[in-house]
Amino acid sequence: MSTVAVIPARFASTRLPGKPLLDRTGKPLIVHVVEQAMQCASVDRVIVATDDQRIMDAVTSAGREAMMTREDHPNGTMRIAEVVDQLGDEFEFIVNVQGDEPEIDPALIDAVVKRLRDGNEPMATLAGPFAPDEDPANPNIVKVVTNQYGQAMYFSRSPIPHDRDGGGGPLLKHAGLYAYRRAFLPTYVSLTPTPAEELEKLEQLRVLEHGHAIAVVVAPFDHVGIDTPEQYEAFVQRFG
Repeated sequence: MSTVAVIPARFASTRLPGKPLLDRTGKPLIVHVVEQAMQCASVDRVIVATDDQRIMDAVTSAGREAMMTREDHPNGTMRIAEVVDQLGDEFEFIVNVQGDEPEIDPALIDAVVKRLRDGNEPMATLAGPFAPDEDPANPNIVKVVTNQYGQAMYFSRSPIPHDRDGGGGPLLKHAGLYAYRRAFLPTYVSLTPTPAEELEKLEQLRVLEHGHAIAVVVAPFDHVGIDTPEQYEAFVQRFG
């Protein structure tokens, strides 16, 4: 049961242009992500999927693997699907690792892959408790509700479930880490947009609205994506 981690990476970023190539730590940000994924016991191969030659060159210059993709993909999942299509049936499981999370714990990736392998859902993802300094009302932090079988019921930018009595029940935040069965990926990318997805601007809702299950691993995590100059500066300071 072989697994490939694919890391989609674009040069464009509204708040931090060219962030995959930021290298004040001595290596490009995207290479940090690759090296974290390479530490996973469950991952047999790590590939950066990009449409930018500069990113391609930075990754290959560091001795890591990258593949060029088309420029017109609307999201990272489509970019990953192009790479997986080129790989054929070599891998049974695919992990989508965000290209701006250089401190993601490899053990979390392994846990999501294990959940997918052990279950029968076509997809798996990660959720965890909020830290004391995190605001559940922050719409930039996605929330998830799970059922008794460890599957996602709904994702939202609003705090869910709503506590009618005001007792402040535990909420789960969602991390943008996904694993897919190879056989499901063509189905995923062919799904049409859905109402809740378009309201919330959350692509994973498309899967649920079309009736497919997403397994959820619940484990503490504190890694953050690098979206702003301030977040990158904080990462540089931690790295140093």
